[in-house]
Amino acid sequence: MLFNSFAFLVLFFLTFFIYYIPAFRQLQIVILVISSLVFYSWDSPPLLFLLLLSIFINGLTSFKIASASRRARITWLLMGLSFNLLILSFFKYGALIANLFTNNLVESEDSIFTFLLRLPLPIGISFYTFEGISLLIDVLRTKPNQEEASFVDASFKKHILKTSFFIAFFPHLIAGPILKANNFYPQIKPKYLKQIPWDVVFRSLVIGYFLKMVIADNLKDYTFWIAFPYYQSLSTFTGIVLLFGYSIQIFADFAGYSLIAIGTAAAFGYTLPQNFNFPYISRSLSEFWKRWHISLSSWLKDYLYIPLGGNRKGRLRTYVNLMIVMVLGGLWHGASWSYAVWGAFHGVGLILERLFNERVQTRLNNSLAIWLEFVCELIKIVLIFSFVSIGWLLFKLPDFGQALDFLNTMSHNLRLPTNQAVTNPVIIFSVPVIVYHLLDLPIIQTLSKEYCSKLNLTSWNICRDLAFGGMVAMIILNSGTSNEFIYFQF
Repeated sequence: MLFNSFAFLVLFFLTFFIYYIPAFRQLQIVILVISSLVFYSWDSPPLLFLLLLSIFINGLTSFKIASASRRARITWLLMGLSFNLLILSFFKYGALIANLFTNNLVESEDSIFTFLLRLPLPIGISFYTFEGISLLIDVLRTKPNQEEASFVDASFKKHILKTSFFIAFFPHLIAGPILKANNFYPQIKPKYLKQIPWDVVFRSLVIGYFLKMVIADNLKDYTFWIAFPYYQSLSTFTGIVLLFGYSIQIFADFAGYSLIAIGTAAAFGYTLPQNFNFPYISRSLSEFWKRWHISLSSWLKDYLYIPLGGNRKGRLRTYVNLMIVMVLGGLWHGASWSYAVWGAFHGVGLILERLFNERVQTRLNNSLAIWLEFVCELIKIVLIFSFVSIGWLLFKLPDFGQALDFLNTMSHNLRLPTNQAVTNPVIIFSVPVIVYHLLDLPIIQTLSKEYCSKLNLTSWNICRDLAFGGMVAMIILNSGTSNEFIYFQF
């Protein structure tokens, strides 16, 4: 079920109305779980079984971990982790594994490899699998029988209900943000209508729907030219504009989804973690990964990078850990080697950045004038954005050969005329996202504070309301054709 569909609006308002009826307050979690299962199974009911199986196994193993002896806790943890990774590998990477054996073989229709190639990809499986793993590890990190630190109920029935809610809560179920159990479980308590943070709900939903329906859904009608073989007829300038436009599109699409999820959850009294923090003004790759898909970056850091040793075991080990995390993070996005290459691309970038910072950056910063340092900051932003945009090419063209052909084609089409019917709309729809990011630059923040201090509160509120009114008007009048969110495929 899409957030931008009529069916979702009906489900949301019906759930909201029932949820806040005082007589049903003790059943609030049950109401949200039922709505979440309807939300997930709306387009493909058979896949609901896999979600329910994941909920049960993770609920059972986390319950056992909470009360078992240390040795038994490790055993239950390994069983739970094995289940999550096997299910994810089977459904998401079965086709990738099968392709390794079928490239040079002719297989019959009833072979195991043919079966693997035809497996459906359960929507949201990467997200709810990671949340299941988070639950198991967070429970393990809690001392057994330490009630004040544990979020696992003594009653299995209550724990499985809370686990169902944690994993299946519909705002984050399909495309995040990825939740951590130790942050979410303490929030599970009765909610009241008067406690709703309406400002958060309104701002998140308006900006989220604007980014998705006005920016991303309109840009997609032009960035499809990046697909093979259309890009071969594009001029170099047109291709570059489209590639940068796709960067804007993928941000608007995913950040829009995350904001809608945050606003929807807030309407029910729950706080989801921030997932994007103006990533395209990053001045380094490490900063980019602190601003982009924050919930995934945080998950990989807490549950993979740090357990591997992080940066505590020497420079070489740090570089190896970075590559492992980024390659696995790339494969998390999709069952294609191009995603692994994308992860390695960022991994190499992070390593080179560390080497540069260690040997050059400190001396440069100490010798630069303030104005020159500001210019360098802008150059860094442009370079990081360009680096990231080239990487997104592997999302648009998962066939690695086509991605290389696109870059090769752009190097040869310098003299072709610019297709302004394509570039102009892309630039126009990209401007709001560019302005959105520029407003968070430190120097702009400083200037805006000085300017706003000269305005009275009424004038400031009028400006803010006009901006939101304009976004609402654009959502109604200038939305693109409805389309699935890009990250649904992950």
